[in-house]
Amino acid sequence: MLSLRIPNLLVLLLASVAQHAAAQGNTLGLANGFLLFSVSDFSVQLVKDSQTLYSLKPRGNSSAFDFIPSDKMTQRQGNGNYHLGDITFRARRSGTTTWISGDTAAARRPVTALSISGSTLAAANLAPTLPSDSLLDITRQWVVQDTRLQLLFAVKNSQTVAVEIGALGIPLEFNNIFSDRTAAQTNELCSLFDPYIGQDAGYVQVTPLLGTLPPLVVLPVGKSPLEGWRFLPESTSASPFYQSQTFEGLYEWQFHTLAYAQNEWSRVTPWNAPTSVTLQPGEIRTYGVQFRLAPSIRELESTVRSAGKPISVGIPGYIVSADQTAKLFLGHSAAVQSISVSPSGALTWAANNDAKTASWKGYDITANAWGRARLSIIYTDGTLQTIHYYLTKGAAQTISDLGNFLTTSQWFTSTTDPFKRSPSVISYDREVNAVVLNDARAWIPGLSDEAGAGSWLAAAMKQYAQPNAAEVAKLEQFATQTLFGSIQNADGSVKKSVYFYQSALVPGYTYPTSINWGNWWSWNQAASYAIDRAYDYVHVTAAYWALYRVARNYPTLVKTRTWQWYLNHAVVTVLSMTNGRVGYANVGLMGETVYLYLLNDLKREGLTANATAVESRMRSRATIWAGQRYPFGSEMAWDSTGQEGVYAWSKYFGNSATARNALNSILAYQPLIQHWGYNGNARRYWDNIYGGKLQRIERQIHHYGSGLNALPLISEFESSPTDYYLLRVGYAGLSGPLSNIDQGGFGSASFHSFADTLKWDGYSGDYGPNFSGHVMGTGTYIINHPDFGWQAFGGNVISTSPTVRVQIRDSVRRRVFVAPYGSLLTLDSGVFSLVEIDPRDQSVIVTTSPSVAPNAAPASKARLVIEQKVQGAGGLRAPSGLFDNAGALEISFNDGEGRMTLVSSS
Repeated sequence: MLSLRIPNLLVLLLASVAQHAAAQGNTLGLANGFLLFSVSDFSVQLVKDSQTLYSLKPRGNSSAFDFIPSDKMTQRQGNGNYHLGDITFRARRSGTTTWISGDTAAARRPVTALSISGSTLAAANLAPTLPSDSLLDITRQWVVQDTRLQLLFAVKNSQTVAVEIGALGIPLEFNNIFSDRTAAQTNELCSLFDPYIGQDAGYVQVTPLLGTLPPLVVLPVGKSPLEGWRFLPESTSASPFYQSQTFEGLYEWQFHTLAYAQNEWSRVTPWNAPTSVTLQPGEIRTYGVQFRLAPSIRELESTVRSAGKPISVGIPGYIVSADQTAKLFLGHSAAVQSISVSPSGALTWAANNDAKTASWKGYDITANAWGRARLSIIYTDGTLQTIHYYLTKGAAQTISDLGNFLTTSQWFTSTTDPFKRSPSVISYDREVNAVVLNDARAWIPGLSDEAGAGSWLAAAMKQYAQPNAAEVAKLEQFATQTLFGSIQNADGSVKKSVYFYQSALVPGYTYPTSINWGNWWSWNQAASYAIDRAYDYVHVTAAYWALYRVARNYPTLVKTRTWQWYLNHAVVTVLSMTNGRVGYANVGLMGETVYLYLLNDLKREGLTANATAVESRMRSRATIWAGQRYPFGSEMAWDSTGQEGVYAWSKYFGNSATARNALNSILAYQPLIQHWGYNGNARRYWDNIYGGKLQRIERQIHHYGSGLNALPLISEFESSPTDYYLLRVGYAGLSGPLSNIDQGGFGSASFHSFADTLKWDGYSGDYGPNFSGHVMGTGTYIINHPDFGWQAFGGNVISTSPTVRVQIRDSVRRRVFVAPYGSLLTLDSGVFSLVEIDPRDQSVIVTTSPSVAPNAAPASKARLVIEQKVQGAGGLRAPSGLFDNAGALEISFNDGEGRMTLVSSS
């Protein structure tokens, strides 16, 4: 009976779909049925009329998971809705200047099916759904080649004269639609996709949000480079609400981009050099992509390489500071023929002998400029690979510049400001080089929420990382006069903004008439003074905690309050947030790793009552999460902000399943890609609406998701120090916030990824949480890699025999993780300058210095803390009798240098 009922049910469902489609004025052709196929990895459905992809399911997967949003297709079946199998182009007759556009989705009509044989599953001529003057004749085929599904387009010049193709691309549609789905449905059914815009080596990875299902890799067939990545415009007016918080939108793989580079992109430098191709009369050129299923997210790279495509491994990634020597390892079946860089001279490279096998070729990479740089590698088989770098000043100098900019250019003082914002580090507009005193979004000039608190949060956390006397003095003024008493009430509660739009309450203040004050976010005083948003409490806690750390470890810098005052105010803020009357207190909060740091410090200080109180409040939250499969909620329908806190406290309290769920979720939306902008860049796409100057839904590059979501990845690597995937993605995320800081020290909210923009946003916005993640997690991570030998993420390996000597070059220089021992070395004061590992007697010598830069405050002594991160394994230990009352080892300086020898406890 069961075998008879399933087909009948399928017929009824298809009939229902067809009736609904007909009622919606379908142009896609859902009512006329589907073509079904099975290939090695996938079960495939094409819409019969359009021969576009309707469903792509992994074979053998008993769940409802589909890479294509087939369940939303009835809402996306009209003209202008893009599907996988469509094509767009711009072409012109040689000698003319006007591009003629073609787009199979613009005015859709049934394509002309062609006869098939052999490995071809379906074929069609696309002429019916293209303009009559399109200049090109295009035939599309779905084929199986070497068991792999391929999508091919044979593009023919149908004219009697040569035709130049200036743009050619294929829209990619995957199920990134969260609209009208529960949290479980979103996590179990949806995927996110990101490109490696690497020319012939380029690919697109599609990762299911669950983080445990096999991901999809889309790779080029033949000479089909991923030259450009274009956002596809669609109507935003109807469900499922394209380009919204629940549906980011779709993108196009572009083989050629010259026609866009000459027009819409003319003011930017594109990721790759734009090209066109000229076809002679009757000439045909075939472009295409193939679809492969990777066994897991960690095996995406090996899947790409097994397809015969080049892969690269960058250490520490593709954001390179001027004082670090980066490493690049190239893996391809063909040898390297030539390497070049654009802009000329921005990078230099030299072959090294680090690789342990012949399958990799290693290079030392040195930055000689600032900003974007593109490395182009040509292999002897003709393959072109481009790798995209971002170059900064020396890492420590970069955050020194940030601290200076925040406390000078962004330092706001006014004796007449009616909103009591003075003195403070306030939001800034880099495009006009002025502080932001008015914005329709009340929180931005109002010193709270992420986009208002971001600047003073960054300034405070910079002092924790690299204290500066003049900057600390200003931060003390801010903390004691504005943070406490204006932003924060006496009972510990925190306002959503101190700025508001209500003219009657500030009669002497002139609100600019150029601003539209009619939106919901132009809060009146009551709305601004509301204390119901838990996210805001984290920033306040972090500022107090950072100043506590300064006062405790650099006591001569702090003049206004004691370290006890700052530490107590941090505790009061946490307890106020968790008193049961503040919204979102029981979801993961961005930046709340600082609560874990705070709790550890309370324990070290022997403040048992406060430590117990904070731990109890955190345990209550973790207990809630332990009972939920998807405890990653926020104020948004889907978010990448909760995982950090959920992971931290679940791990702390031993809820390993919940911690693992959070980690897998992060791995699904934080990719490992050979491009500085996408590498380690956790998915964020709506925050420019709330914190940016250019308000737009788009894939944001190195918004605060990078720095914050990197913290669980790095933490997990410290517990599993041979899982190098975690280190590579985590360190890339931690490095991201360095790229936001410009040459003058201004920190931008994020980089705009749309191909017509490619620039940093003008507002400082919510950069602060990103920087907060950076300074809490960054350090130098020393590993002995099976393929690449001794390497240092954040440092320079200057020798490997007889001892391994590593110069510490990360931005903070307070954390060193020695992976072979599973030991984390942390300095409360002072900085690391050199680490020497002697494998012969299993000893480690650490060399410390008073400060990282001339304008950074010097420590009177270094205070070292050793943590063993790998359970049950022997780690490093220090001589006994040298610990102070906070569990730190005191290292004295002689002639500006301190040294200590640590030995293995195994």
